[in-house]
Amino acid sequence: MNAVSTMHPRIDLLHCYLLEAKLEFLRLLRTPAFALPTLLFPPMFYLLFGVMLGRSSPAGDYQPAVYLLATYNVFGVMAPGLFGFGVTVALDRERGWLDLKRAMPMPPGAWLAAKLAMAMLFAAAIFAVMALVAGTLGGVRLPWSAWALLFAVDVVGVLPFCAIGLSLGCVVQGQGAPAVANLIYLPMAFLSGLWFPLAFLPPLVGQLAPLWPAYHLGKLGLAAVGQASSTSVGWNLLALVATTAVFIALARWRLARG
Repeated sequence: MNAVSTMHPRIDLLHCYLLEAKLEFLRLLRTPAFALPTLLFPPMFYLLFGVMLGRSSPAGDYQPAVYLLATYNVFGVMAPGLFGFGVTVALDRERGWLDLKRAMPMPPGAWLAAKLAMAMLFAAAIFAVMALVAGTLGGVRLPWSAWALLFAVDVVGVLPFCAIGLSLGCVVQGQGAPAVANLIYLPMAFLSGLWFPLAFLPPLVGQLAPLWPAYHLGKLGLAAVGQASSTSVGWNLLALVATTAVFIALARWRLARG
């Protein structure tokens, strides 16, 4: 009897986390302004640049359908972090929902864990859609190990952008959050070489690209599919971990100030 009773708090705690994650995921899945662009823009751009225009690109080590599969996956998984965190946190703060969450008798980490789970689920969905498009329309054939590595890069790689989004949501107001998130999202994707290889862009863009976390995640994605000409996985991982730590610290400092 004692053993059963001691298990109940653990079961209830797990149920709280799972229920909160489910509701957060459904909340954004039922928001067309978030769900449709997040799930449809990456495969649309990939079809245009990686499949249709990629067929006329010169052959060689650069395989557009494979290369852009990796980079547009990264472009896709940036959105759940920047918008799923940045915009929703800003709106929750503005509407007083965050204060209500703090006052409710729920685990203090459930709110944050639910948003992380939401972002990772969307990242997995983006990977699934991109893999389907690449495998059918793009004619991409990769070993299972490459698909698994790319999946891991997508799902875990969303975390630095969750940290950036959390920090953003703690600073900006709800109405301005989408505009600010777009000002970060689109220029960073372009300047990181996610839309086009950096070799096709001005040299200055390539020299500044390592400043952006999307560049480092893109390098990991390219390494997963065998399209990275030269990369240091350790350096890329360190840059992403540092980005995550810095922006989480900024968010904690801002939340502590109230």
